[in-house]
Amino acid sequence: MADTNFPDTNFEVADNNVLNSNVKEVVKEKYGEAALRVTNKTGSSSCCGSAPSSGLSCDPITANLYDASQAEQIPEDAMLASLGCGNPTVLAKLSPGETVLDLGSGGGIDVLLSARRVGPTGKAYGLDMTDEMLALAIENKRKAGAENVEFLKGEIENIPLPDNTVDVVISNCVINLSADKDRVLREAYRVLKPGGRFAVSDVATRGEMAPEIRKSVLAWVGCVAGALDEAEYRGKLAAAGFAQIEIEPTRIYRIEDAREFL
Repeated sequence: MADTNFPDTNFEVADNNVLNSNVKEVVKEKYGEAALRVTNKTGSSSCCGSAPSSGLSCDPITANLYDASQAEQIPEDAMLASLGCGNPTVLAKLSPGETVLDLGSGGGIDVLLSARRVGPTGKAYGLDMTDEMLALAIENKRKAGAENVEFLKGEIENIPLPDNTVDVVISNCVINLSADKDRVLREAYRVLKPGGRFAVSDVATRGEMAPEIRKSVLAWVGCVAGALDEAEYRGKLAAAGFAQIEIEPTRIYRIEDAREFL
């Protein structure tokens, strides 16, 4: 999990009703644009679709998340469409025969990598709400020849799977984008089998954020304004039912590091 250190600031949180009504549509629009940039070969994307980029390494958050051996396992377009902040397939410690669900699967990179690790007796689901990303992911599935992959259309707040369906839930810099993280975590817990695992890469903060960042919808799309404080994240995980909670900082950014992409 990436950590972002911000100076302490007192502020009033933006109206959640406004955020709920705006963020989802803006996220869909920006992610759709990111998918089309890859499909039309007009460049890849920066973290969470906030701006176009001319290459794979657009900022410190998205750079160098996957090694060369992983890149060789998947279609190039899946790599180009990657908008994450980590590599949850490494955190998850997947085993052959397991069923995996990726929340906010985008172009399918983590789904395809997971599918290879769980093997033909396992299955990897990808869930996304953006038509353009789903189309790109399905094409990447075809190119990869992945028979044990299924992409679902839906929202991470309302996972279209029955209770006790999957062994592992993963996600890569997507839960930040939800204005109802409690519901996302409850849904993830619901679809997990007893003893299942929740392994996500996400952005957490230490200290309060400046109000202009919290109130910026585009910052939500950039995985920053929607980030929870580390302690709050732990509390929400526990409230959803998760136990043995561990948070492992993989990259730490301070305000000096973040000025360009903020």
